[in-house]
Amino acid sequence: MKASLPQAVHIRGIASESAKVKTLVLDHSFEAAPGQFVMVWLPGLDEKPFSLVQADPVILTVARVGPFSTAVHALRTGEKLWLRGPLGRPFRLPVSPPSSSPGRLLLIGGGYGVAPMHFLARRALEAGWEVRMIIGAQTAADVIFAGRFGSLGAEVSITTEDGSQGLQGLATDAATRLLAQARYQGIYACGPEAMLDAVERLALSRGLVAQLSYERYMRCAIGVCGSCARQGWLVCRDGPVRDVNVISEQQAPATS
Repeated sequence: MKASLPQAVHIRGIASESAKVKTLVLDHSFEAAPGQFVMVWLPGLDEKPFSLVQADPVILTVARVGPFSTAVHALRTGEKLWLRGPLGRPFRLPVSPPSSSPGRLLLIGGGYGVAPMHFLARRALEAGWEVRMIIGAQTAADVIFAGRFGSLGAEVSITTEDGSQGLQGLATDAATRLLAQARYQGIYACGPEAMLDAVERLALSRGLVAQLSYERYMRCAIGVCGSCARQGWLVCRDGPVRDVNVISEQQAPATS
């Protein structure tokens, strides 16, 4: 698929993750890396970015937050939407776990930011890494993908701000505790920017490599319009994944 041209694809299956969130399985596949995204277009309505949950087949998770996502939720199996992508700078895993000690990666997903972390967790586990996934949400009703991560083989920690599921507090509270208990070779996170800022401070305070994925409003998604600018860089072209600290020489380039 050419990133600049939308292509019509059909919906193969639909799963409800919560009252506000649905996951769509599409009848299309392409080579992509965790952290990349696609632009979803509904003719006559709008085009919006969505992170990839999986690339073969393409799986997207859509939260109902406005007119566009409401229209996507109204689609049924067999109906069409249009994709443009894959786009963006992805997460990159280290080449391999260290041979002398367990290789652990800490993944953090806040709210709907858990979706691209599922793609990353699967690739990391396939590469031989131990994965601890922290899911942060406001309430138990907002927790999604916990069972999916567990089925992959990741250890899962859940935090909710109101304490209705898991530990009461923020995802970064759980991250602070876990980092004090064991050594991790990297931190990966996606979610609200306030959470990512806190993860960045946490990584810097411990001298850890981190990669953070940002969610921003986008129009062109190819670095032309500037709608997704953030502190001198474009989320669509230069991100959505940004490095914290210097990536070591052992880091591998993105793989499909």
